Amino acid sequence: MSEERAMGTESGATAFVLVPDAHTGGWVWARVADRLRAAGARALPVTLTGMRDEPGAAVPEGGTPETHVDDVVRLIDGLPESTGVVLVGHGYGIHPALGAAARRTGRVRRIVYVDTAPAQDGAPALALLPDPEARALLTAPGAPGHLAPPDRAGWQRWGHLADVPAEALDRLAELAAPQPAGTLTAPLRLPAEVAALPSTGVLCTANGSSLAVLGSLVGLGDPGLVALTEPRVRFFELAAGHWPMLSAPDELAGVLLRAADGGGERLAAPTGPPPHLRPFLLDVPERPRERTGRVDLYPPDADGPRPAVLLVHGGPVPAEARPTPRDWPSYTGYARLLAERGVLAATVDHRMHDVTDCPRAAADVAAAVDLLRADPRVDPDRVALWFFSGGGLLCADWLAASPPWLRCVAATYPVLAPQPAWGLGDGRFDTVGAVRSAGAPPVVLTRVGLELPQIAETVAAFLAAAEESGAKVEVIDVPGGHHGFETLDHTEEARGAVHRALGSVLGHLGA
Repeated sequence: MSEERAMGTESGATAFVLVPDAHTGGWVWARVADRLRAAGARALPVTLTGMRDEPGAAVPEGGTPETHVDDVVRLIDGLPESTGVVLVGHGYGIHPALGAAARRTGRVRRIVYVDTAPAQDGAPALALLPDPEARALLTAPGAPGHLAPPDRAGWQRWGHLADVPAEALDRLAELAAPQPAGTLTAPLRLPAEVAALPSTGVLCTANGSSLAVLGSLVGLGDPGLVALTEPRVRFFELAAGHWPMLSAPDELAGVLLRAADGGGERLAAPTGPPPHLRPFLLDVPERPRERTGRVDLYPPDADGPRPAVLLVHGGPVPAEARPTPRDWPSYTGYARLLAERGVLAATVDHRMHDVTDCPRAAADVAAAVDLLRADPRVDPDRVALWFFSGGGLLCADWLAASPPWLRCVAATYPVLAPQPAWGLGDGRFDTVGAVRSAGAPPVVLTRVGLELPQIAETVAAFLAAAEESGAKVEVIDVPGGHHGFETLDHTEEARGAVHRALGSVLGHLGA
């Protein structure tokens, strides 16, 4: 282990122990450390055992989570007892930071998570890796003893590189070290005392995290996130990608100093029904429905083969969320509207419980389409697919290779391209590329004016690609609408948007 010692600080100062992400060393924190020291704090960037910090350095074999925990514990033990310790973990670095907190709980004032999800007791660091190829490699028989670092182009699979200077990216590629496999695959044990420590999350918005996103996940009923609403937990949003210590060192240092003083915003605890369970904005009468496996069918009153629409919910949705999406007011409301207009509507509980579940969710959607088209009440040559929110990623397959019976694709406040850190780098679920395919069906896109910035960017990129390729896209704007406006915004503007989208889809179906 190597470290950079603090300069000229008194014994009672706050000490920031800065633990880096996988493949990197204390050098990534250099500019942040300088700014912390200038503010009178101790700053101790750590290069963990087995991680070189100069090109060509030898990499020892072995290495386990406990090896890296020992590194951080030694730093803590080397500080005066009067020093308040703030452990800062970036990505993988949160694991050795938490492990050290478990062994020195009484010394730790706060734990700061920099663009990383909460670690779970018993889970390996591998669970936090955004690169699915890396996860697959280390869990396969005969896995290597080290995980090779990405090349310069491959770093985008580990998180958004927003505003990282070219020279910093060059240095990242040059100094990146192989990560000992054992540090990623062995489980982390976290006693309850660690969970009770004050903590701060630094949410890097360009990498897809924000208070709004967290709030929506808490509202979905994920029990693992409920603790984030407790008073001891605070948050800061930072307009940066995954590497704020390289792209925004001044801003990150300022956030760390404020975090040490207990600053930051709280995540509001849910009160009343969560947004997705509030009433639908239109008063639609109940209708009979038929449940087959994960699919609900809403047959119309009309006779003869009828056109059909499959409604595809957003996500990710925790597996334990109840009720499941097909019982949410938005989807039952749309399905009843469609059935009233003579269309056989269907909803499907696809299994996108994590963003990496997109392939499984796509298979669920395809199976639901087959079930729908095989129903004798359906005209199999007149079908539309309607995607919502994160389900928008699943429309890429249907845009890239559109069957002749698919009359249109509708997308309402959709996510249309994955974030780099989601581990979907093979391009399959990137609708921006898919809409350029020859023969893409007409698209009915409902766009809200109060959209989350990271989602709005994907919609803008999609529309630009559609214009370049000549794809047929009708945009229905809801300037005052929020993401999920059907249960949030009971306004005439929002009601009108639902009716316009419905009318356009019915028009393409010839209904």
